[in-house]
Amino acid sequence: MAVLAGTVLLAALLPVTGRAARAAELACDLAVALLFFLYGARLSARETLAGLRHLRLHGLVLACTFVLFPLFGLATALLTPRPLTEHLQTGVLFLCLVPSTVQSSVALTGAARGNVPGAICAGTYSSLAGLLLTPLLAAWLLGSRTALSADGLVRIGAQLLAPFLLGQALRPRIGGFLARHKRLLTPVDRASILLVVYTAFSAAVAQGIWSMTTPGALLGLLAVLLLLLATALGLARLGAHLLGLDRESTIAAVLCGSQKSLANGLPMATVLFGPQAGLLVLPLMVYHQLQLVVGTVLAGRWSRAPDLTGAGSPPPEAGSEADPTGDPHGTPEVTRSRSG
Repeated sequence: MAVLAGTVLLAALLPVTGRAARAAELACDLAVALLFFLYGARLSARETLAGLRHLRLHGLVLACTFVLFPLFGLATALLTPRPLTEHLQTGVLFLCLVPSTVQSSVALTGAARGNVPGAICAGTYSSLAGLLLTPLLAAWLLGSRTALSADGLVRIGAQLLAPFLLGQALRPRIGGFLARHKRLLTPVDRASILLVVYTAFSAAVAQGIWSMTTPGALLGLLAVLLLLLATALGLARLGAHLLGLDRESTIAAVLCGSQKSLANGLPMATVLFGPQAGLLVLPLMVYHQLQLVVGTVLAGRWSRAPDLTGAGSPPPEAGSEADPTGDPHGTPEVTRSRSG
C-alpha cells in the first residue's frame, strides 16, 4: 500500500513528459505484455480443470463479478451524478467491469480457513473470463469513452491475449523454472505494476487530474466505494446461502466475489483508454486498498469463529494454506506490496 501510494505521489511531483513519456509508454506496453505472459506461463491447465467440480462457487463468483458489479456501477451512475466528477464516475463503472483478483483472494481465504483450492480456481476463471468480458462490457457500457475499435481489438489481442497464450504454450518448458524461482520473479510483477501506475498517473497529471478532482468528489468517491464493497460482500454471502455452499466455500465466494484485480485492471485500462487511463483508474486503486483492509478484518474474524454465524460445525483443520505455485501471479497479495 505504501509503495503504491509513493508511486502515485512521485508521479504527481515528478511526472514523466515529452520524449521520456513516450519511452515510458513503450516500457509500460512491454510490462503489460510481460505480466500476461507470466500469467499464462504460471497457470496450470490441469489444476484449473480440476477445480470445475466447484461449479456453484465459480458460477456465483462470475455472476458477482460480471453481472452484479456492472449493475452496481450503472446504479451509482444513476444515484450519484454528484459529487462525483465525470471521470471518477467513469472510473467507478470501469472498476465494476474488472475481473476478480487471485492473489489476495487466495491469501485471505487461507487466513480465514476457507476453501483455498476453490478460491484459486474461482479467481483464475474470473481473470480468464475478464480477458474477453471486460473489454466487451467496457465497449458496451462506456461506449465512446473507450478506445475500443478494430485497431483497439487488435491491440488487446497483441498486448494481452497473445502473451497469455504464448505463456501457456511455453509452460511445459518454463513452468518448472518459474515455480522454483517465484520469489525472484515477484519484484518483476511489482515493478511492472508500479511502472503502469507511474506512467498512467504521469499522463493524468499532465492532463490536470487534480484540477478536475475536488475534495468533495474524493470524499464522495470514498463513500460510493465503501457502499459498493459492503453491497458486494452482502450479496455474495446471500448468494452462497441460497446456493447451499458450505462454510469454507462461502468464505471463498464472499472474498473472491467482492474483490477486483489491480494487476489485471490497470493494464486493461491502459489498452482501453489510452492516455485517459490515468484519469480513470483512481477508483480502482482506492477500492483495491479498501478490499484488502476489510478483507483482512473479515478473515481474522472468520478464522476465530466456528462458522460464519458464530455457531454450528467446528472449523476445518489448520494448515490448509494454498500452495503458492497454484497462484498464477506467484506470491499472494497480502504478503506483497498490495499491487495485484
